[in-house]
Amino acid sequence: MFVTNASRGLPRHRSRYPAERYTRWALRALTILLVLAMLWLVLAFHLRGQWMFSLLFLVLGASLAIVFGKRELMSHRYIFPALAGMGVFVIFPLLYTIGISFSNYSSSNLLSEERVRAQFLDQTYQAEGQAFDFQLVREGNRTRLYLEAKGAGKLEGVRQLISEPLAHAEAGQPLAIEPVQASPPGEALNLREVIARRDTLEALTLVASDGTELKMAGLRSFAPMLPRFAENPDGSLTDRRDGTTLTPDHERGFFVTEDGERLTPGWPVAVGLDNYTKIFTDPDIRGPFLQIFVWTFVFAGLTVVFTLAVGFVLASLLQWEHLRGKALYRTLLILPYAVPAFISILIFKGMFNQNYGEINLILENLFGISPDWFTDPALARTMLLIVNTWLGYPYMLLLCMGLIQSIPRDLFEASAVDGGGPLTNLFRITLPLILKPLMPLLIAAFAFNFNNFVLIALLTEGSPDILGASTPAGTTDLLVSYTYRIAFQDAGQNFGLAAAIATLIFLLVVGLSVLNLRLSKVKV
Repeated sequence: MFVTNASRGLPRHRSRYPAERYTRWALRALTILLVLAMLWLVLAFHLRGQWMFSLLFLVLGASLAIVFGKRELMSHRYIFPALAGMGVFVIFPLLYTIGISFSNYSSSNLLSEERVRAQFLDQTYQAEGQAFDFQLVREGNRTRLYLEAKGAGKLEGVRQLISEPLAHAEAGQPLAIEPVQASPPGEALNLREVIARRDTLEALTLVASDGTELKMAGLRSFAPMLPRFAENPDGSLTDRRDGTTLTPDHERGFFVTEDGERLTPGWPVAVGLDNYTKIFTDPDIRGPFLQIFVWTFVFAGLTVVFTLAVGFVLASLLQWEHLRGKALYRTLLILPYAVPAFISILIFKGMFNQNYGEINLILENLFGISPDWFTDPALARTMLLIVNTWLGYPYMLLLCMGLIQSIPRDLFEASAVDGGGPLTNLFRITLPLILKPLMPLLIAAFAFNFNNFVLIALLTEGSPDILGASTPAGTTDLLVSYTYRIAFQDAGQNFGLAAAIATLIFLLVVGLSVLNLRLSKVKV
């Protein structure tokens, strides 16, 4: 007869195993700590104006509290970490990239409008005609600054001022100055001693009792540093030097002068589909983009064809019954797959060197030619295909070997009875039986090489460049490396345009994935 907690008078939810109860308490405590950490991140990102990250951690924290707080959702706790990781590292970056593609986010439009305004308001300028000559004077073991106005300049109605001892200027704190009527007290230091303290003097900020700040303006002078811009009630800024008005342009994300000149830095604003239309309407972008777009498909397609051809031929030779040492040949042919790709690429980069590479030395000795592998567009693309074929054929070799071995021997015996030869077996038996299971893997290989950034970055870096392009674009660039160069190597770092191209790449890869699933007969 079974004895339950209820029959013993114990609550149903209380376990008779202390370890289980303590584990449950520890899990609850950990959940509470994680939720509190998420709420802290939400508040921190919200205060910094990063509403997308704030929303991300708010959703994470709420879902964590719900899943681990309700007993009805206990079965979902095991899959929650995987879903949370996918949301943080896959879905959120994707949505963030798509969001950036609809903005003018770039190196010149990087800060928020509030921070841009604060930067302008923090700018200062040196007041003309109000400079003060200075001397360093020593009074015992203390050193002070003695200031005397040039010309008719004055500060607080006096011409002479003296500072607190320089020792009071600790950790970059301002140094107070006060009027003085007498000549400089103490001994004036010579120019050599002034130069020796130049770094300290340049870091000094002298503050008068009325709040005027003086900074070092030369080797022998200090001058008042006045705020350059004044903020107006309508949000515009006035330049106090010449009275110029800066008006915020919320369509372009810049402060503009009365003449229409844009002043950097700016702030990100929504531009709609401008980045997408620019790709197809701006001739300086459309031409290189279409050229790179076509080359990306050609590169990925030819890579798959060449690697499959080499891998299939070698796999067929390794199946030859009269071949001796198959294990040795199989090991040697698969070795390139065991070497890290970046090492092989860098070795090939040295071998294809136009002046000292082994390949050009061999070609020059045999045929008297020395191809320009890195400066001629056609040869550079040929070099990429050669290297990528070397890197990819072992994968196709393994696939073809496995598929060929799975073909029943009875089919070849029946073909031999009917008088079929090697070519008949190849085109009537082997290829039809292995192409169908190979097709999804070939599409996956195509998608991988479609975004083969490492090969381009390490071997050619996209060179040679496409002439006349307004963005950094090369004849060997793929779409993914072209996007990287726009985002991180262009002087303007146009993240919005790069995000638009990245979104198009994502749509193409999604299409390839759907096609792969269809060919694999998986419902989507």
